[in-house]
Amino acid sequence: MRQNGSFSLSQYDYIQGMGDMLMPKLVRLYIVNAALGFGLSAAFLGAILALNLGGLADLILNSEMGLVAAAMMFVFNGIVFGAVQFGIVVMSLGSEDEPPRGGLRQHAALIPIPVAAPARGPVRRGARRG
Repeated sequence: MRQNGSFSLSQYDYIQGMGDMLMPKLVRLYIVNAALGFGLSAAFLGAILALNLGGLADLILNSEMGLVAAAMMFVFNGIVFGAVQFGIVVMSLGSEDEPPRGGLRQHAALIPIPVAAPARGPVRRGARRG
């Protein structure tokens, strides 16, 4: 594995059509999943408008600020869907069906130990002691 400065060349992909520019694989993974999230956002917004859920299509199409509302829904849902998609991909990167290695393999049986704990009751004022 060749080293280029402090970074390994295996951590980078060449950007297609950009000559010899390198892009970290994690950044490329994020960009791809963000684009997928914005695609899902467009489909989601289209489904909301087509089905007129909650009367949102009427509000968006008949309002002066409808385009702004649709743009906000697209952007914010794109951010959420992209982040969720990226999280799913990152969490599934290291999933191998191997049992955990190392650690304590034998667990001792738990045995309860009796402990004396005096009960505390309400304090009675003026009560006789005797």
